[in-house]
Amino acid sequence: MANEVVDHGRRRFLTITTAVVGGVGVVAVAVPFIKSWEPSARAKAAGAPVTADISKIEPGQKVTFAWRSQPVFVVNRTKDQLAALPSLDVRLTDPKSEVTDQQPKYAQNATRSIKPEWLVVVGLCTHLGCVPDFEPVMKPEPFDPNWKGGFYCPCHKSRYDLAGRVFQGVPAPKNLPVPPYHFVDDTTIQIGVDPKEAG
Repeated sequence: MANEVVDHGRRRFLTITTAVVGGVGVVAVAVPFIKSWEPSARAKAAGAPVTADISKIEPGQKVTFAWRSQPVFVVNRTKDQLAALPSLDVRLTDPKSEVTDQQPKYAQNATRSIKPEWLVVVGLCTHLGCVPDFEPVMKPEPFDPNWKGGFYCPCHKSRYDLAGRVFQGVPAPKNLPVPPYHFVDDTTIQIGVDPKEAG
């Protein structure tokens, strides 16, 4: 035994082969473990941006899209509805949208929107999270004889105008939030992505 010749080439080959096979085994075990840290497909989808076709929304009409398990109202406002907005300022809690966490900077304006005719708001009452009704017609209503159109929450009688601004003297404390969004083109918006992030 002591006189046997050691084959250094074979020993080197076996050492390298063992190291390679061991390394592959470690990677094979590590990949599923590391992948388990990633969010699930359901979690990714829940927070993913939503692309919405707005081409079929008629003036004066609202369509609801789901984003992050929340209803997002997209309203195509008429010229008359837009013209009525300034007349409501004295009746509103935050007419100038000064509570900055309720809308992005690009929607902190008189219409709370990127394009005046298009309103995009999260459709959950800021009181207890109910979904308010869309009441777009400018006519006297039992809940408001001077109604100029907007959103009415029948649960506790909170009211919002057609810019999603909350009226004074109702349970809801804040305006309807404007989610991040941008226009992909004239007939498509993407909810969940700001214009600067889309560029």
